[in-house]
Amino acid sequence: MSIPDKHELSTLSFNTLSVHGGNEIDKTSGAIRTPIVMANSYLLPYDPSTMDWSDTEAPSYTRNSGHNQICLQRKLAAMEGGEDAAVFATGVAALHAVFFTFLKSGDHVIVGDVTYEAVWRLFAELLPQRYKIEATFVDMGDMEAVRAAVRPNTKLIHTETIANPTTKVADIATLVSIARQAGALLSVDSTFTPPPFFRPLALGADLVIHSLTKYINGHGDAMGGVVVGSKELIHHVKADALVDLGGTISPFNAWLITRGSVTLPLRLRQQFATAQVVAHYLAQDKRVAYVTYPGLESHDQHQLAKAQFAGKGYGGVMAFAVEGDPDAQNRFVSNLKVITSAVSLGHDETLIVHVGGSGRGGAERYPLNFQKYGHLRLSIGLEDPEDLIADIKNALDETFDRS
Repeated sequence: MSIPDKHELSTLSFNTLSVHGGNEIDKTSGAIRTPIVMANSYLLPYDPSTMDWSDTEAPSYTRNSGHNQICLQRKLAAMEGGEDAAVFATGVAALHAVFFTFLKSGDHVIVGDVTYEAVWRLFAELLPQRYKIEATFVDMGDMEAVRAAVRPNTKLIHTETIANPTTKVADIATLVSIARQAGALLSVDSTFTPPPFFRPLALGADLVIHSLTKYINGHGDAMGGVVVGSKELIHHVKADALVDLGGTISPFNAWLITRGSVTLPLRLRQQFATAQVVAHYLAQDKRVAYVTYPGLESHDQHQLAKAQFAGKGYGGVMAFAVEGDPDAQNRFVSNLKVITSAVSLGHDETLIVHVGGSGRGGAERYPLNFQKYGHLRLSIGLEDPEDLIADIKNALDETFDRS
């Protein structure tokens, strides 16, 4: 088939786009996959004196843009339904890029009170102390509380679609309405809900951020972040936070993430289906103190998740704890044989991490069960659900029957 150029990628179905988006046949070798271009500098035109040395569209110096970076940006923008994208070395660099670009001293921000640790520290400590940017942390499950937090100087509302780690679901459509009435931007960290599962831009969000390290790469071997949005907004992100802060992704990582993204829709289908099965198993075992997962009817935002995600699933991450003290959690994790104890999520292998009930930014706002037991964050991989359940059951048996 003839593959549409970068201006026509939106005409492709998502599965086809995942395979072909951003890929360019190499004109030098004839290779049908975009090669890794490890250059940090590119050939200049005959008269470079007329160049814009901060240009991010044509490769000249890889801190501004390189071949693999450009191809990945083109693909991610199309996958998310945005006009343009800016990729960075990490997800935190992408998040910081949004805050650095669109906020200034004296501005006010509304942030989800359950949010990624780095975002919490940026808004609780670093940005207020160093730049006098004010932040109000709000329960993103309470839209009236969000409305009440709006001030005349509110410039940004920032949320996660499914909050890390409590799995609270944010009502993106309502947040869009609140942001527009306030004249503020809405940025959404959609790392837990990558496309095609969910696209916040389609509901009116201004900017979407992903840690590419997680689901979009999907293989636990590369790091990156992306901001997706309109051409105008992404132009500012590139000009302010990419060129002059230098959080550029390496060509190799950009290539790895491009390769990993090819199987994204297939991986998500397997991971989300397995997560539903595992969550139901955990919920019925009396040795499990609690489990929180949007796909369970017991979840406070289950109906919202069901409507917002249109029956496509409920994500691949859940939080739970076993009965007992922190040592019981550690014993349980140590007894797992298939599931790996490691940070991160969205990998091909199932990962679990034990986090205590205190010591993390904003932990006092977590549900009481989280504060009492701490929590185990479980990110489902590509293994058969029967193997994961057997591993969990055996670990529970080891922890409780032989303790």
